[in-house]
Amino acid sequence: MAQRMEGRSQVASVPGKVDIAYGTDPLQHIDFWRAKGPDAPLVIFIHGGGWKRGDKSNAIGAAKISHYLAAGYAFASVNYRLVPAATVEQQAQDVADAVATLRGQSAKLGFDASRIVLMGHSAGAHLAALVGTDPRYFAKAGMKPDAVRGVILLDGAAYDVPRQIAEGGNFMHDTYVQAFGDDPTRQKALSPAFQVAAPNAPDFLILHIAREDGTVQSTALGAALRAAGTPAEVAAVEGKGLRGHMEINRKLGEPDYPATALVDAYLKQRFAR
Repeated sequence: MAQRMEGRSQVASVPGKVDIAYGTDPLQHIDFWRAKGPDAPLVIFIHGGGWKRGDKSNAIGAAKISHYLAAGYAFASVNYRLVPAATVEQQAQDVADAVATLRGQSAKLGFDASRIVLMGHSAGAHLAALVGTDPRYFAKAGMKPDAVRGVILLDGAAYDVPRQIAEGGNFMHDTYVQAFGDDPTRQKALSPAFQVAAPNAPDFLILHIAREDGTVQSTALGAALRAAGTPAEVAAVEGKGLRGHMEINRKLGEPDYPATALVDAYLKQRFAR
């Protein structure tokens, strides 16, 4: 709880935040920070929290926002409806609808709608991967899969839901079952690894720490994407266990954190005109 409140106060200290609604539910809101210059690229962040908790304001890490604003990018953090009040399918559609809302307001918000990268951590990484591989979510929001130039996944799992439930151990087992149920057909439909047939988002960067299930799931998703013809780089970064899982989110943007350079290089390449 202390770490969550610390994250909330750090985010509150980053000036210039604008609230944007993309639906009628109280959770269908976006925090947006305008870039310093016009026609800037946009990084959109999807928070984690096991699909049932978390928030756009307390799951970011202020270093991330400040770092990308300093790089000349606009930054947005998306809330989505939570399990059990909403389904994972609805959460993925929330993510797609948030992207569509931001794209629709790009002129007013001062960013380039053709240069967007979607980033997610933990459960947010799963949702980012799902909308990046299953084109139905973007299509329902009136977009094509190339509505984003790339997708960055930060230590997610459940990219293959049946395998995650079978092999992921007891720590998160009940959370996975609550989110994905016990119907194998539905579990596969919500598994990015089973949705990699083209078309997909144009490119993926998949980062993971030294966590067995996250490593296995990340490696397998990257291989499946490449086999389907979608570029996907998979890289391990420092950190172990729950602490490392939290640090990849909280420390991203700090200059001495190794994942920062990896993500910076990826964004520079994907945002090149």
